[in-house]
Amino acid sequence: MKFKNCYKKKIFFLFPLFFSAIALGNSIKPSILKNSNKEVIDHVWQIIYRDFLDSDGNFNKPSWIKLRKDLLSKRYPDSQAAYKEIRDMLAKLNDPYTRFLDPKQFNEMRIDTSGELTGVGIQIIKDAETKDLIIVSPIDDSPAAKAGIKAKDTIVSIDDISAKGLDIEDAVKLIRGKRGTKVNLGILRNGKILNKILLREKIEIKSVLSKINKSKEGILVGYIRIMQFNANASKDMKSTLIDLENKNVSGYILDLRSNPGGLLDSSIEISRQFINKGIIVSTLSKNGLKEVKKANGSAITDKPLVLLVNEGSASASEIVSGAIKDNKRGKLVGKKTFGKGLVQSMRTLIDGSGLTVTVAKYLTPNGTDINKFGIIPDIEVNMNINPILQKDIGTRKDKQYKVGENLLLKIINETNYMSSYGHNRFKSQVVLIKNDFKMKYVL
Repeated sequence: MKFKNCYKKKIFFLFPLFFSAIALGNSIKPSILKNSNKEVIDHVWQIIYRDFLDSDGNFNKPSWIKLRKDLLSKRYPDSQAAYKEIRDMLAKLNDPYTRFLDPKQFNEMRIDTSGELTGVGIQIIKDAETKDLIIVSPIDDSPAAKAGIKAKDTIVSIDDISAKGLDIEDAVKLIRGKRGTKVNLGILRNGKILNKILLREKIEIKSVLSKINKSKEGILVGYIRIMQFNANASKDMKSTLIDLENKNVSGYILDLRSNPGGLLDSSIEISRQFINKGIIVSTLSKNGLKEVKKANGSAITDKPLVLLVNEGSASASEIVSGAIKDNKRGKLVGKKTFGKGLVQSMRTLIDGSGLTVTVAKYLTPNGTDINKFGIIPDIEVNMNINPILQKDIGTRKDKQYKVGENLLLKIINETNYMSSYGHNRFKSQVVLIKNDFKMKYVL
């Protein structure tokens, strides 16, 4: 999806509308909205009222309608005052994925999903219950990944400033900075505080990495790792698969570990490259409207497939994992996934700021709602006790990969055996039919 068209389209995340009024009991006079800061506040309010999916069942419409009247009765001397009011308003929803971004932050988000960013290479959410800042996943080969930061680490301080009470926007302002400068993150993991000093740098996100691994028996295994479901991922995956098919690999290992997700459309298109027939995912809106996305007969390969997943596999990664598992297209190896089953829409507001709002939840093909629960792999395997080098990921030094490759080779051998058995059996049946026909003809 081209981001120059963001102002005309809704972009759906597993992470613009024209302003439209809603007929309400306590109508607001048009003159009140002449103040542009109030217009932005009301624009956000309208989107939430119309489209927000409350996954916890706590959204109270009468209270929300009353809130609008209170908000528009106040004065907002500048945009910062309005933005603070918007963030306070959204905090009442207890949804870490519905959040406001000022114009600069909104532009950075569009850049992030386009494939480039500047920072330390982490994605964070705010836990709705504890209010802690939780790391969804470090981006591979980023300063965060090199420093050993892991999925589900909790940020407790940023440059010695307590993270308690910080919202995501405040945390982002503290963590991001000029390229080449450092930031000190206090990380809570297993009851221990770790200090990680990270060097800020420009991070280029490669959506798809691949290579061919050769087993001891000489079988060629296509190893593919999706780094992020950004705007380029589906196109990159297609060219990667075509290349590996031309090189006659016998099967695939698709690595979705520590992949925090991205664009919904990207996850659907990539799933279709492996699944020829069946449901990919269903989305359910706040009004109970169900939209089903199916395979469209465009699969590039039907060869045996194993997926690698872990606690950092979230959102779009879980859509692909659920589609593969429920359609019995392949096997999952690793650890239970993150458990983000909500879909966000990115909306452009009237002053260039933005809003990501939860608009739907998604269900796997079998109708499973994985939000907060995750997807359980077919074979559960822990990662190496001692961290391995970046170059060893996706090799037999990688414990989860090793188990995945062994499983894939077993499936390949069984497939080849059944194919050979079926072919010979078919030939025997043909001979019997011919002989039977000849005998009857003679008689």
